[in-house]
Amino acid sequence: MPRKTTKKLIDKNGIRADGRKLDELRPIKIEAGVIRNADGSAYIEQGKNKILVGVYGPKEVHPKHLTLLDRALLRCRYHMAPFSVDERKRPAPSRREQELSKVITWAIEPSIFLEHFPRTSIDVFIEVLQANGGTRCAGITAASVALADAGIPMRDLVAACAAGKVEGHLVLDLMDVEDKMGEADLPLALMPNLNAITLLQMDGGLTTEEFEQVMGLALTGCKQIHTLQKEALKARYIAVKKAVEKQ
Repeated sequence: MPRKTTKKLIDKNGIRADGRKLDELRPIKIEAGVIRNADGSAYIEQGKNKILVGVYGPKEVHPKHLTLLDRALLRCRYHMAPFSVDERKRPAPSRREQELSKVITWAIEPSIFLEHFPRTSIDVFIEVLQANGGTRCAGITAASVALADAGIPMRDLVAACAAGKVEGHLVLDLMDVEDKMGEADLPLALMPNLNAITLLQMDGGLTTEEFEQVMGLALTGCKQIHTLQKEALKARYIAVKKAVEKQ
């Protein structure tokens, strides 16, 4: 059911409350290799979202009974800092965070050659420092860059983006108020080079025609984000190369 709002989110010219067009992503900044003590790391700003990701592994599994004999164990932990939202959040993991941790694990798992590292674990820590809608997708995008930064063999990067319906308009990359007040939200994760979808969820209602259009918007957004992921990794390795050459 559409949720009621007294605030106009899209004007008569099709411009959204933050000045974007209907099919426009929020400004995105991605950096790789931002945490010295992690095996791989990344930072993403997507609109007002600010998310930090650290990767450890492949390494010995603890506790031992979780060891998988034929592949690595991938564990993703999605966590929102108490100061990440307007009202202070409890530091302990909430049920939603536990659910999103599983969803993110499932979205990323197909991209990694886990079978190359049996009896080990790969741990991905996603810390949401500031949230403004779409943190699940932004977390997946940053986690994939962090895994690549850690040198873990991957089939492809996973880029994620949501599209949906707000005040009767189909829009790309919903911010928090659009997510809460809109009619539908469809988060999607994609391995662009393989054209393989690894995550597809939907909240709200769409007609069949609207669903196809929203899918198209989300896929286009993922491909744009994939380009930014590659640029971030390229910048990281150029910086590493220069540092090595100076030694």
